[in-house]
Amino acid sequence: MGTQLLKSTALVGGLTLISRILGFVRDMVIAGFFGASAGTDAFFVAFKIPNFLRRLFAEGAFAQAFVPVLSSVREKQGDASAHDFISRVSGSFALVLSLLTGVGLVATPWLIWLFAPGFHDKPEQYGLSVELLRITFPYLFFICLTALSGGVLNTWNHFAIPAFTPVLLNLSMITASIWLAPLFDQPIHALGWGVFAAGALQLAFQLPALHRLGLLTWPRVDFKNTNVQRVLHLMAPAIFGASVGQLNLLINTLIASLLVTGSISWLYYSDRLVEFPLGIFGVGLGTVILPHLSRSQVRQDADHFSHSIDWALRWLLLIGLPATLGLILLAEPLMYTLFQYDRFTPEDTQMAARSLMAYGIGLMGFLSVKILVPAFSALEDLRTPARFGIYAVIVNLILSVTLALWLAPPGWAHAGLALAASLASLFNAALLLITLHRQNVYRPQPGFTAFAFRSLLANISMGALLVGATRWFTWQEISASGRVVQLGACIVLALFVYGMTLLVSGLRPRHLMLAGNN
Repeated sequence: MGTQLLKSTALVGGLTLISRILGFVRDMVIAGFFGASAGTDAFFVAFKIPNFLRRLFAEGAFAQAFVPVLSSVREKQGDASAHDFISRVSGSFALVLSLLTGVGLVATPWLIWLFAPGFHDKPEQYGLSVELLRITFPYLFFICLTALSGGVLNTWNHFAIPAFTPVLLNLSMITASIWLAPLFDQPIHALGWGVFAAGALQLAFQLPALHRLGLLTWPRVDFKNTNVQRVLHLMAPAIFGASVGQLNLLINTLIASLLVTGSISWLYYSDRLVEFPLGIFGVGLGTVILPHLSRSQVRQDADHFSHSIDWALRWLLLIGLPATLGLILLAEPLMYTLFQYDRFTPEDTQMAARSLMAYGIGLMGFLSVKILVPAFSALEDLRTPARFGIYAVIVNLILSVTLALWLAPPGWAHAGLALAASLASLFNAALLLITLHRQNVYRPQPGFTAFAFRSLLANISMGALLVGATRWFTWQEISASGRVVQLGACIVLALFVYGMTLLVSGLRPRHLMLAGNN
């Protein structure tokens, strides 16, 4: 089972890697064509609102509530009952999404005022944001139904199609930037239509796979169904528990709209780099482990449940810590190499690098939440993550205002917002892990301390190398191709030192097996 989990995680991570690479290409294209301007700030707000609601309702609340219930119905009542449940929940969810989308389209001016209050004093930017949000908001309807379809496929252990689906968003936005933008009086509108088209394409892409598995059922609205009510009952607390990170990032956007022009874009580009390891590893592992934990819970196998969490945490240390160091120590080289072209100026690069370092500090927290919240979801206890999520949002709000004001004079105000989100995520993850341990749900397996020490030693070695290697270069003065070569050499050498230190310190493949035995 451990091998199968690892293969599934690698599959999801590999396909997500393709999507993330295309995401970088997309962001490089947007940075090159549009820079970091009032127009891009307006688009990123208009895109962030439906994207935030998607993560809140689909990947956050709905996925964490739906998959455990679907796994339970399938295990206890069979495939026929599961098919009936899918029909009823899809119809009910589609109706709710239709109403929500309609309300959103009517309320776009108020939504912009709510999520970017700083735009209200900039009439042209405010009006452009409203126009763009009316184009992008229906994306919410399509992508939430896509997430429902993906949850069904994941429960049947078909991870490839849902993992590949986000590629379509990147391709659609790249196409819109290059070929569609010149056709508009306001070129930034093309990005809005690219998002709209991507939503419909992603949903359509899932349907043939559901049909082949016999899972494409006719939607039926039935809010009185017991299992539909179970999902709805679990969704309310899951909104905070699974999506607190997104709430904190949204608070950052709100406050950033009050800062200097470009702040939203700087935060966006740095967040995109943090999303790279988070999407490849955190989302991949969280996606795979949720149905696995749900089945363990249905079968009342507490030992295997605990072993699965331990296995995930070991991989978190193995991959998350070096990724954290890389983002912090290579922040400026990464920004210069990936984005400093055409209209994205050296000042934009330096500002985005500052917020990248601050976001990097919280990567372990962001990753941990992706792994630990599914454990509570499998137990059908989403009130605990919700409570902790509320605490984390409060901490983030207090720190955001405090750090933004404190760091504003030297030009680090936007980085203060990123640091606040990072510290809040670490706080949230610590609460989740401590609670699982206190409830005896998670018990560290023998050898975990030795594993953590080896990981720490390897990261110290890698960090020392990166500090020494990067100090010799002035990245702004190197050609574009030179930056790619030197950054690639730094990363390869760092990974070599990291891997060799792990081997010399005694790490072996058996230490990463599901049971966690030494």
